[in-house]
Amino acid sequence: MVYFLIGILAASIGALPLGASNIIVINTTLKQNAKQAFKIAIAAGAAEVILSLYALHCNTIVQHFIEKNQWIQFTIIFILILVGGYLFFKKENEAVPKKRRAINSKYLTGFLSGILNPPVLVYWLVAISFINESLYMLSLQSSISILFLFFSGVYVGKLTTLYLYSKFSMIIKHKVQNIALVLNKVTGVLLMTIALINSIKLYFI
Repeated sequence: MVYFLIGILAASIGALPLGASNIIVINTTLKQNAKQAFKIAIAAGAAEVILSLYALHCNTIVQHFIEKNQWIQFTIIFILILVGGYLFFKKENEAVPKKRRAINSKYLTGFLSGILNPPVLVYWLVAISFINESLYMLSLQSSISILFLFFSGVYVGKLTTLYLYSKFSMIIKHKVQNIALVLNKVTGVLLMTIALINSIKLYFI
């Protein structure tokens, strides 16, 4: 049970900073509804488990790979700036995609936003190293029950945090007018801020 709680705590801490999955969940909740946002959270939780599993599998190898291939993070930064700028300067459009297509793509959107996230992978590399330096040892050689409890905790922690983000955004939805236009600008600024923070980390940290 301890490893289940460790998984929840580690995933919750990692999901608290406003990242891509959080922004998409908030965006979907405000523009559509909480049910569609929950679909994204379900898939993002699965992606979080995969990233934590991969980090556990090759902790040192992945860390060295990212350090030697910074073009990966530069690519992510460029995409964040591009999408952020587009959303910030985008004007409200009356055209709405087909509802069925939007619903079907939520799981894919959640999974991609979670899995294509180098900072989260780096976080898990650090988190697992910290866990192993404490009183609790965790590796792929651990018993199946321990691994099951830990990764279940990771999934629950990620899902719960995103769910709380969705609930919080519902409060905002009922208090802010012209929410769609405001949301585009806020989301754009947030994405570009994330890109700026990652750039600073690459150059100065």
